[in-house]
Amino acid sequence: MKRLAITLLAVAFVASTSLAALAVGPSVIKIPAPMMGTVTFPHAMHQKMIHDCKTCHHKGVAAGKCTKCHGVLPNAPKAKDAFHTKCKGCHQKEHGPTNCKGCHHKG
Repeated sequence: MKRLAITLLAVAFVASTSLAALAVGPSVIKIPAPMMGTVTFPHAMHQKMIHDCKTCHHKGVAAGKCTKCHGVLPNAPKAKDAFHTKCKGCHQKEHGPTNCKGCHHKG
């Protein structure tokens, strides 16, 4: 019985840490922007500063890529507009880069 309890605790621990890892996502996300240059988004760095995922992922992290709705559905703003509104608005408040080349890099 003791061995079973230890095994169940170990399985529960592994499962909970695995689920937490899934919520973390990639450490860096590359967002293509052909006209201005790719945005290399430091996701891990932002997660350290913003602890609530819904601050950026308004539909939750399970909703998938932003471009699944933004720029596709008529009632959702284009992805570019959504990113600029969300990102630049936060950067203005938190003193992040707000000029184009602060995020967009060609080459």
